[in-house]
Amino acid sequence: MTENVVEERCVVVRNDEEQYSVWPAGRDVPAGWHPAGFEGPRADCLTHIDEVWTDMRPLSLRRALAAAAAGPPAEPAVEPAGPSLVSRLCEDEHRIRVVLRPEPSAARLAEAIDNNYVHVLFPDTDGGTELGVAIDPTATDRAERSSGTVLRFTGEVTLDFQRLQCTVSVDVADLTGVGTVRVAASQDSGPTGEDGRPA
Repeated sequence: MTENVVEERCVVVRNDEEQYSVWPAGRDVPAGWHPAGFEGPRADCLTHIDEVWTDMRPLSLRRALAAAAAGPPAEPAVEPAGPSLVSRLCEDEHRIRVVLRPEPSAARLAEAIDNNYVHVLFPDTDGGTELGVAIDPTATDRAERSSGTVLRFTGEVTLDFQRLQCTVSVDVADLTGVGTVRVAASQDSGPTGEDGRPA
């Protein structure tokens, strides 16, 4: 006995973002969707969608990209004038302040030293420069001075893709002191340019 199979009829629907789908004919179209003017067997509806839906990007995205393309060109990046930050830090000695969070204290400093990582702020650069220094435990020295306990440590830091060595002497009483920065030994084997990079 041969059974007659009635193929489901569908309508092509489209939403406000111009995205397409199929929906059973005769049923109410869901909110946000509208008939797109094509009806037939499901397979024909899917073929029609393949033909008309040539850009899969939502309409809002296409409009945003078109508006951006029609707008003024982006301003070219302006390189800062003068020596680089690395070059400036590698000159002479600088005032520093140890940064400890959440509260600055001698105990927090000791804890940071024990963890071999201390944040050091160089306040005299534009806006200040805070560096995270990975301390070399063998280069840490405590010494008694007339002004109080001075802690001296050396460690490495990476800035602008360059490995640097930072040496700091800090007065534990107020967490301020002086620091010097230089290109790390492994990068110090040849001449450097104005920006501190190997020439």
